[in-house]
Amino acid sequence: MVRTIHDAAQAGHTDEVIRFITQQGSRLNERDALGRTPLLAAVHGNKIDTARMLVDAGADINLQDARLDNLLLYASAEGMYDMVELAITAGADTRLTNRFGGTALIPAADRGHVDIVELLLTRSDVDVNHINNLGWTALLEAVILGDGGPRHQQIVALLLQYGADPKIADRDGITPLAHARKNQYTEMERLLTQV
Repeated sequence: MVRTIHDAAQAGHTDEVIRFITQQGSRLNERDALGRTPLLAAVHGNKIDTARMLVDAGADINLQDARLDNLLLYASAEGMYDMVELAITAGADTRLTNRFGGTALIPAADRGHVDIVELLLTRSDVDVNHINNLGWTALLEAVILGDGGPRHQQIVALLLQYGADPKIADRDGITPLAHARKNQYTEMERLLTQV
């Protein structure tokens, strides 16, 4: 038995969510103990239809939970393409940052979500050169935290294509190119020397 609007949203019980709002007085942006709204609960459950209904009903897509996640930030990090597309279409604020001070682009880049990186770069105003609390850009994270394989190579190429500055070094003054050389990521090194 579903107990709260958040439970219903996370389980993808859209009709139940609507009942909570229309009959039981639950609010669209009501928060649970973790600071999550019903929308973020639907995102955590990867329930796109419920999330879409909540966005269409006027849920605030930019509200962040206790971990500073929201629709765009969480979905980008977790590789949820449809959720990211929903967020961008609904006008999500791409300047908001996660608990590490990173925009949605940074975890998408380091986790190898090529399709999401491309979506963010082509359909949003995300800052490709944003620097997080660690002193890293999406380009640095793709090289440092990536595995050097095809997905991260594609991400490096996309970031460079959309204006990533390869001269932005980490706090130790080490550039993405130097990291790629150190890790023997030959293809990344080639991409970074062509700019």
